[in-house]
Amino acid sequence: MLAGLATIGAAPAATMIEDAASACGGLAGPSDAGRIDSATLQAPSELAVSDRAPTPASRIVPANPAFCKVLGHIEPTDPKAPPIRFEVNLPVQWNGRSVQYGGGGFNGTLITGLGLPPAYPFDKPSPLARGFVTYGTDSGHESKPGEPPQLFALNDEAFENFAHRSYRKVRDAAAALMVRAYGKPPEKMYFMGSSEGGREALTMAQRYPDDFDGIFARVPVINWVGLQHAGTRSGLVTMGEGWIGPAQVKLVADAVRQACDKADGSDDRLVENPVACKATFKPAALRCDSSQSGDQCLTEAQIKAIDTLHAAYKFPFPLANGLDDYPGWGVSGEDTPASGPTGGWMAWWLGTAPPALPPTPNNGIAWVYGAGGIQYVFARDPKLDVRSYRPEQYKARLLEVSQLMDSTDPDLGRFRARGGKLIMLEHMADYAQSPYAGIRYFENVERRLGQAETAAFARLYTAPGVDHVGSGAPANVDMLSVLVDWVEKGEAPGDLEVVGQKVEAPAFAVLRALPLCRWPAWPHYKGGDAMSGSSFECAK
Repeated sequence: MLAGLATIGAAPAATMIEDAASACGGLAGPSDAGRIDSATLQAPSELAVSDRAPTPASRIVPANPAFCKVLGHIEPTDPKAPPIRFEVNLPVQWNGRSVQYGGGGFNGTLITGLGLPPAYPFDKPSPLARGFVTYGTDSGHESKPGEPPQLFALNDEAFENFAHRSYRKVRDAAAALMVRAYGKPPEKMYFMGSSEGGREALTMAQRYPDDFDGIFARVPVINWVGLQHAGTRSGLVTMGEGWIGPAQVKLVADAVRQACDKADGSDDRLVENPVACKATFKPAALRCDSSQSGDQCLTEAQIKAIDTLHAAYKFPFPLANGLDDYPGWGVSGEDTPASGPTGGWMAWWLGTAPPALPPTPNNGIAWVYGAGGIQYVFARDPKLDVRSYRPEQYKARLLEVSQLMDSTDPDLGRFRARGGKLIMLEHMADYAQSPYAGIRYFENVERRLGQAETAAFARLYTAPGVDHVGSGAPANVDMLSVLVDWVEKGEAPGDLEVVGQKVEAPAFAVLRALPLCRWPAWPHYKGGDAMSGSSFECAK
């Protein structure tokens, strides 16, 4: 038995109906769920670690067993819309389960299902190596170099596939392939997604509550319309004198730590309770006086920019599910180093140069995404000057997009009734999306269903100091095993533990551990080694 599989428990195992090569090759061709373009038996592969990648987890290419790699597509109804492309990985030795991987950003890249799922420990065997069928999709469009990532949104069918339809269609295609390959349907189906994939995860629970047994949504961009508008606003306020350079970002981060680091009882350069810290820290305390200038302090325009980032974005009318704002961002992790699409303010908000029109690769990702979203998704005018954009002029389109994209429906009663389990994880130093959007959603579920009923099937965890992709503080936890134990054994999770690991095979040494507390509790220092999780306890 593979290491790690025992922690999940045994499910009815299966092997491919015929010999693996014949069974795999026989899958190619037309099928009820779509066209199978190729099906190739892959030999087992070894673990590898790359020198560079956009995120820590994506540097790791996990070892995989022999499996059938299936590539296929689903044709659109509109001949001008792109197909939905997918990959399904069928292990020769199957444990009877499957995991669908979510996407990221505006998608447009085929999600292979061959890497590590969100938050996954670096040293654990991949889901495929543990016997799961894994699969993913490009969500119905392909991003091309030199083109805005939102270009596909000008086509209605492509945008609706991105919103929700593609994930359901690919789920059904994968289930059909499992029946063909193994002679039986999957016993349990799981969905794991982060960021845009986290939105997709919650979309499955809300729109298709009968399709998945367990769902993990990390840093989900659920209030999608609000995020695009708030990100654009945060860019506009830094266009001129409000832009903040790297040295001043460090100035702010140091001031946040000075104000809040010791509040939990430890001096560990980590703000364990960022909610309390947001109320404590005041950017105006760094205002320049007559004896200061440059990197020593902040100008009025820069203070206004930070206050804008921290404040809610208000719409002049309610969107889907009655929401009319987007929560402001929090504090801590402002100076998390930027490397690719990771890091704190410099990566997500500020970039290495003030916002430009059209956006450039030097700009913050929130500006690139938000300004492009305004042009291609809401106004549907690629030449629009976003500085002149007003939401009320496009009310009908905003409401339409919100109904498609905002995964904010708190009524999870049907998902709960059929036995589904949901785990959400918010990173509190996330500047790609506000963790307070997910926190508010979870609390709205509790208001709708009641706290006791919600606790029977859903959990929200918050990880202090962690940025959008898992950098800055301990962030790794095996949520797949947690979900399986809850779904299949009835073992409801309590407080967990996250670890920070060195991206260095084969040991992937643990550098630090912390409790992963159920909302609204935070880690509090008890004494001992501050790098050890046992030195902290979860306290409200």
